[in-house]
Amino acid sequence: MRDLVQTALDRRQPLPDDQTDAFRVFDGAGDGLDGLEIDAFAGRWLVSTRGDSIPTEMRDALLETGRTIYHKRLDQHQKESPIHVTGPECTEPFTIRENGLSFEVSFSSGYSQGIFLDQRSNRRWLIEQTQADARVLNTFAYTGAFSVAAASVGAITTTLDLSQPYLDWARRNLELNAIDPSDHYFCKGDTFHWLRRFAKQGRRFDTIILDPPTFSRDQDGKVFRVETDYGHLAALAERCLADTGTILACTNCRQLTETTFRNQLLDSLPRDFLIESVPMPPDFTGEPYLKTLRLRR
Repeated sequence: MRDLVQTALDRRQPLPDDQTDAFRVFDGAGDGLDGLEIDAFAGRWLVSTRGDSIPTEMRDALLETGRTIYHKRLDQHQKESPIHVTGPECTEPFTIRENGLSFEVSFSSGYSQGIFLDQRSNRRWLIEQTQADARVLNTFAYTGAFSVAAASVGAITTTLDLSQPYLDWARRNLELNAIDPSDHYFCKGDTFHWLRRFAKQGRRFDTIILDPPTFSRDQDGKVFRVETDYGHLAALAERCLADTGTILACTNCRQLTETTFRNQLLDSLPRDFLIESVPMPPDFTGEPYLKTLRLRR
């Protein structure tokens, strides 16, 4: 197991570096052990398993690293914070670096730690293609990582999420990067509601980020399922898109193939869109579960 971990680390050179210290160290079957992933957060390792425990040989190998190790049990434990295994405990939020930007991460805030590492390449793309004063709408924004990426190059961002604590977290992430949150917009509530409202107001965005949960239920009890309803979401977003705008459409739904995902979008949008498929970051060597399509007018 020690050799498996070292080989995985060697494959990921030069990470970590002075720009990025949060990445996937070990990606299940892609690195030789199905059902186990390891993510690095500024030197602290989070081990995720679909079983209740880390395999004994892997656990022993991890203990030998001398690092802070936490364990997250997937699937049946989705409300549970990671469990401390060894090394100094992380009882307070701490900062990681990605693409030269800083983000707040927490191992004690529940199932999600504050940033989805599989979106790193998409955030890099946003930084590289966004012009100063561009208008960027980040829906289902969670802690606002896409908003930070866009704002770092001068975009005017609108961050939209159902959760006030996550919107507050997004503000802190902006502040970590010396960006004044008061120069940006924050909207609490249902994405479908806000997209309809923006369309009626005539608000248009140069880039719209769509990364919805696989399944959700709004305050009126209406169910959203990626497999059947993503096209409707994209159509609402298109009504708020500038004439030369781009939609970044993502889903981590494992039951939805990229072909089906693409066809759902094509069936729901005008024919003047060019669609580009985007691979996952190279440190994600296992199943390519995250599907990303860039839709440009």
